[in-house]
Formats: sequence, C-alpha cells, structure tokens
Amino acid sequence: MQKQKVIVIGGPTASGKTGLSIELAKKINGEIVSADSMQIYKEMDIGTAKPSKEEMQGIKHYMLSIIKPDKRFSVAEYKLQAKKAIKEILEKGKVPIVIGGTGLYIETLIYEIEFPEIETDLEYRKELEKVVEEKGLQYLYNKAVEIDKHAMEKISINDKKRILRVLEIYHKTGKTKSELEANSKKEPEYDYKLFAINMERETLYDRINKRVDIMLENGLVEEVKKIIQRYKEFPTAMQGLGYKEVVEYLQETISYEQMKEKIKQETRRYAKRQLTWFRKYDNITWLDGLNEVEKNVETIIKNYNNG
Repeated sequence: MQKQKVIVIGGPTASGKTGLSIELAKKINGEIVSADSMQIYKEMDIGTAKPSKEEMQGIKHYMLSIIKPDKRFSVAEYKLQAKKAIKEILEKGKVPIVIGGTGLYIETLIYEIEFPEIETDLEYRKELEKVVEEKGLQYLYNKAVEIDKHAMEKISINDKKRILRVLEIYHKTGKTKSELEANSKKEPEYDYKLFAINMERETLYDRINKRVDIMLENGLVEEVKKIIQRYKEFPTAMQGLGYKEVVEYLQETISYEQMKEKIKQETRRYAKRQLTWFRKYDNITWLDGLNEVEKNVETIIKNYNNG
C-alpha cells in the first residue's frame, strides 16, 4: 500500500521558512506542524520568532505554544505529538507540512527514531551543574566528545542542555546516544518529502542581524523579564538562543550592546550548524532562499506530485 505523503521543510533560522510554508499551505490545502524546539513554549513569542495570528493567514498551526516555560519537553514527546497532528491533518483530507529548523525533531520524525525513556537522574544532573560552575562548560563538552564523538559533531560547544544529555544517557545506560539511536530507527509510517532552504551566507547573516534588532525593538528583554517573574525554574527554556543572553544582561554580567552582539553571533553560528545538519541528507531537495516564494512553492508542489 502506498504511504501517505508529508512535506517537510527545514533550513536555517531567518531563511524565510514561515512565509514559504504559509504560502504553500494556502495553495495545496495544507496545515502546518512546527518542528521548532523553542516555539513549543507558551509566552516565548518574540525571541522564538513565532508567527503571529496575522502572519498565519488563517492556516492552522500545530505544536506552537503547547507547554509552559518551566516544563521539560523531550524529543520523544515531540515525535508522539507531531505524529498525532500529522494523522489529524491527513484525516481531514489536507496536506501536512512540517516546518522548522530543529534538525533533531525532523530526524526523529522522518527516521522513526524510538528513544528509550531515560529518566533524568537529578543527583547526577546536580553533579554536572557543579562541574560547569567549577570547571566550565568546555570541560564537559570535551568529556562528551570523548564518550560520543559522532553525536557531538551536531552539538554546539555552548549547548549546555544537549551536552549534559549526552553525558546523562551514557551514565544511565552505559551506551552512547549514537548507539541507542542507531539501534532504534525503523521504517517510517509516511512518505516524507524533504526540502530545505539554502541561502548565501552573507545574505543570511545580514537577515539574522536585522531580525535580532527587530526582536529587541519589539520587547524581547521585557518578554524575558515577565517570564522570570512568573516562573521559578526553567529546565530548558531560558537556555534557548536569545533568552540566555538576555538573562546574562539582566544579571548584569554583560552590557546591553554585548548582549545584542552575542545574540547575533550565536544565532549566526546556529544557522551554520543547521545548514550542516540538513546537508547530510541524500534525499533532500534544496530551495534557493533568494528565489521568489512562488518559485519555491512551485518546486515543492512539482516534487510532491511527481514523487
């Protein structure tokens, strides 16, 4: 039996994924499933570049603003809920469009990776946090590279959450994250049509810098202040790009200008890693981010119909 088709659009931050997915959804009677690990949080709108009601143009979006900033949300939970959304869209006779820049979310979905439920060992987590305070994150990053070089190729030197997770998995199971993932891939339920937006680096970096300026003008600092006042702890949310730098500024460890430049620099680095991530797929169709949106919409529809 032929599998039902699902469109997946990845690519770096600020490359125009949101606008493209909405235009595409309007043309092909589609609905959108977000694959963004920060847009899942409620009240975190400005720093995550979450589409507004106006931007959505009446297109239904799933996986946006689904949990509070003080809650944990695993990749396994994402996969479960995203697949539920895809099923719901298909049952309506519409086309699911998965859109986002979180490569891990997309990979888990398209390769049906099953993550064993590994409970967070809070005692071990405290030990690791203490090591970060005493020896710095770089020390744990190097440790993680020794344990699982393959997994660490995709993880930034500043991504505390994922560095700790690599160490925790090994501590808990005696196996590396890569080993567990390699043994857990299975035949996908759907026929995923994979696309990604590419963009000339200078142009992309320019767009990122402008976007950060706009986020700050639109009240990113105030957004972070409100969240900090409302919640006691943030297992993951405040480690997000743009948020952790504002927290540093509010704690007066860096100046406003340093914060702004740091967000821009870290976002540019993140975009570079996103492109590297999507380049590893053989079955991907690349879209030129400098094209007219209509041209990319046509390319996607053509591939979707012919594939």
